[in-house]
Amino acid sequence: MHHFAYRNGRLHAEGVDIETIVAAVGTPVYIYSSATFERHYTVFRDAMPAGSHVFYAMKANANLGVLATLARIGAGADTVSEGEIRKAMAAGIPADRIVFSGVGKTEAELSHAVSVGVYQINIESEGELEALSRVATRLGRTQNAVFRVNPDIGAGGHAKITTGSDANKFGISFSEAERLYAKGSNLPGIRIKGLALHIGSQILEFESMGEAFAKVRGLVERLRAEGHPVERLDLGGGVGVPYKMQPPFDYGPDVIHRYAAMIRSVLAGLDIELGFEPGRVIAANAGILVARALYVNKRTDRQFLVVDAAMNDLVRPAMYEAYHEIWPVREAGPDTPTATYDVVGPICETGDTFTTERRLPVIHPGDLIAFKSAGAYGATMASTYNQRLLVPEVLVRGDKFAVTRPRQSYDDLIGQDRLAAWQS
Repeated sequence: MHHFAYRNGRLHAEGVDIETIVAAVGTPVYIYSSATFERHYTVFRDAMPAGSHVFYAMKANANLGVLATLARIGAGADTVSEGEIRKAMAAGIPADRIVFSGVGKTEAELSHAVSVGVYQINIESEGELEALSRVATRLGRTQNAVFRVNPDIGAGGHAKITTGSDANKFGISFSEAERLYAKGSNLPGIRIKGLALHIGSQILEFESMGEAFAKVRGLVERLRAEGHPVERLDLGGGVGVPYKMQPPFDYGPDVIHRYAAMIRSVLAGLDIELGFEPGRVIAANAGILVARALYVNKRTDRQFLVVDAAMNDLVRPAMYEAYHEIWPVREAGPDTPTATYDVVGPICETGDTFTTERRLPVIHPGDLIAFKSAGAYGATMASTYNQRLLVPEVLVRGDKFAVTRPRQSYDDLIGQDRLAAWQS
């Protein structure tokens, strides 16, 4: 369920009129619903087996206000950089609820993670195992860690978000897992606690996940038979969301409950502490990107709807051929005429296209539109390409809203650069 709906013909985020926010902040603007973040997190948490740990994958949406909202209801954080660790802690997520993942952790990042005492580090290569041992020993610490294994079973909504195949960069291979588990168990500075895996993102059917989880269960049982304690199993994230919806739309707990039922079936009797790293399923439908129509450029065989948002603001359509529903902020009536548009942005790239041949209510220059399901991998992947300003992010709670990241200024943008000494 999301909390974006029409009231008296105007789109609202919870109890706030979108046009009120636009009047204060301008466009383009990301708008997030606190109630949706909270609902999606609690539905996921409550569906999982008792005692499970839920670490929100903050790469999906790292807005400080969003993180603080989730921290308040007990969420942990799955992080992939020192910056994410620092931001999670700044939002109120304690280090003992933070997992540190990623294939390219530097020794400086490992040192920071060990120093603050993160809950676990997910080791993804033999070189990283050795680096973590060096770092922890130098700091006089013993760091809890698990091995991320690659089951050679990939899944996901796009090749670029499939992560569990041997062709992907993530994790150690199954053929090396037992050797490295034994090696890690004998290195100083590390306490190997178990295994982790993650096979992809935007997964709505769970057959591949079940196959991967069964495979890792077999590895847990072999390691235990060899005398190794295996206390934790981090099953990652990857549960998808529906990007195509019709109002009124309820995400519904059914998908999450099917996922949880599959886990209980595959892992029945294993007696192990479970961890999860959901991101998109928490964030995607909790946010929208609001843009203003600028021009309609008509051709003989099509018409381009040019809006003030661009691929630097929301890159998913350009990068993943992703679909986002587009809603007019003023509700279209049953008799409103429709037209077919290619919806495009101002960037000097043909790839700056949100959709082609999309049937929409007729949009006029000056009208506001909302790109739905933009709460995940929207603002967090934004850039200043074409020297466009990073857009603001607004958090709504009930009938209140707050700017939780202001629009970048041109002084901020240009001030990041420096002239060379000989140019001053």
